[in-house]
Amino acid sequence: MSTNTLLPMPPLRQDLLIAYLAAAAVTAQVLEAALPGPGPWFKPGLANVFTLVAFLRLGWRAAATVTLMRILAGSLALGTLFTPGFFLSLSGGCGAIAMLAVLRWMPSSGLGPVGISLLAALAHMAAQTVAAWLLIVGHAGILTALPWFLAGSWISGVLNGVLTFLLLEQLDRHQHLLTGP
Repeated sequence: MSTNTLLPMPPLRQDLLIAYLAAAAVTAQVLEAALPGPGPWFKPGLANVFTLVAFLRLGWRAAATVTLMRILAGSLALGTLFTPGFFLSLSGGCGAIAMLAVLRWMPSSGLGPVGISLLAALAHMAAQTVAAWLLIVGHAGILTALPWFLAGSWISGVLNGVLTFLLLEQLDRHQHLLTGP
C-alpha cells in the first residue's frame, strides 16, 4: 500500500482509529513534556506522528481532529490550558493543519511522509513564532531567531516523517484489524 493511500473503513472504525490516534498523541505529548528538551523552544513534537498517520490514512479532517483533541487534552493533562504555552501549541497546530489542507489538494505532489512532515513542521514553527511575537514578545526581534527555529523544525520534521513511515508500515501489516472482515 502506498504511504498516501486513504483506508476505506466503516465510520465507527474510523472514529475509533481517530480516538486511538488522539490518545496516543496526548500520551506522546505528556511523556515528551516530562523529558528534558534539547533547548528552549524546541521539542521533537513526537505527537505529530499520529496526526500525520491520521492525515495519510484517514484524510485531512481526521488529522485536524487528532491535532485539536491532542492540544486540548494534552493541555488539560499538563495543566497548561489557556496559558501562553497552550496558545503557542494551538497556533502551531493550526499552522500545521493549514499546511496539510494545502497539501491535500496536491495529491500528485509526490511527497511522502517525510516531505509532508517537513512542510507541516515548518508551518507549525512559523505560525508559533508569529503567535509568540503577537502574544508574548510584542516586537519583531523574535523574527531574528526564526532561521534557528526553522532549522530545528527541519530536523524534527524529518525525524517525525521517518517515524510516521515506520508506523504506517506496521499499520499496513495489520490492516485487516482496521478495516474489518
